[in-house]
Amino acid sequence: MSILVETYDAWLADDGPAALVIREHLMPVDGPDGVVFPATFAAAEDRNAFPGGYNIDKFPDGTNVCLIDSVGAQANRIEPLFAKSPYAELVPQVKIKAGDKLINLLEAGHRAGDAIVRCSELQKDLHEAFQALLKGNAEKLAKIAPTSLVFGVWDSRDTQAKWPRLVASTIRAFNVRKLTRSAQYIPAIEYVATGLLEEPTDKKQKDSYAERGFIHVPASGTHGGVIATGGIRRDATLSLAALRLLAADSSQEKTKALQRYILGLALTAFTYHPCGYLRQGCNLVADPDKPRLFEEVYGDGRRKPATVTHEEALAFTQAAAAGFGVEKGREVLFSKDLAKKDVRGDGAEGEKGSKKTKK
Repeated sequence: MSILVETYDAWLADDGPAALVIREHLMPVDGPDGVVFPATFAAAEDRNAFPGGYNIDKFPDGTNVCLIDSVGAQANRIEPLFAKSPYAELVPQVKIKAGDKLINLLEAGHRAGDAIVRCSELQKDLHEAFQALLKGNAEKLAKIAPTSLVFGVWDSRDTQAKWPRLVASTIRAFNVRKLTRSAQYIPAIEYVATGLLEEPTDKKQKDSYAERGFIHVPASGTHGGVIATGGIRRDATLSLAALRLLAADSSQEKTKALQRYILGLALTAFTYHPCGYLRQGCNLVADPDKPRLFEEVYGDGRRKPATVTHEEALAFTQAAAAGFGVEKGREVLFSKDLAKKDVRGDGAEGEKGSKKTKK
């Protein structure tokens, strides 16, 4: 498929759309009234504010919204796409050797701002790239970690440079009915009754028996999933208004090449359908009775249908990547010495980090 690198230049113009929006309706594989298991979260420091478990927001009119998959979780599901063929050639494959493990930068939770890369041989290059980003030049960061410009990055431990997510996707369920479940673990044999183990003498020993599977263990009233009576929906946006802020020094030609390249990566990620299997008990598919919405949204409120397919997005990105110039992949080492300096609050090249960082 041949697509010109200028194909989507209208989206990069000042009067272009503010964003692209996708809204798709989903349902559990066993049907719209099936039970689905949302993500669970740790309790807040103030347990009265949030006791932990499912994130369900309740409203005065009795309705509620349950978070099925957060924006961060969705990004972490989509970004590793660029480590696979044919997408791998679109970005530099940067890998960090830490002990016996080889970590792809695409798998790092905080991307270019993650400790795994900040404390590696990439430290100086990334420090300079983030400093350039603070001055309005994103080209250096795009040469090392372009997906950090697609899914957002914050160099919170060093320069404080920050770039917003261009692609954001969230899955929510509406008007859910929360369920509980109970279970009973039964050991293969009565270890104590048959004399294979002595009777536990205190709670600590009994808990140890339970943990190791030697006695009966009941589990009552635990999370049992939800039934979404109001449906499940994935909402995704690609912020073109933010993308147009990207620049490469003072060169209009380099800036255009950079914007096309990042637009291509963002479009490829945006039009990709992540696996419907999110976790045990949460396998979602498209609802065939509710059409998928894909629109261009303009600043004045106008909406137009968008028709970009994933195959077209990939072809455009391949052309844009060739125009921008993708760096070769490299493997670097994680440094224990840099990690120790980082813990002390030292910045790149032994310079002290910011006051905010040291606090």
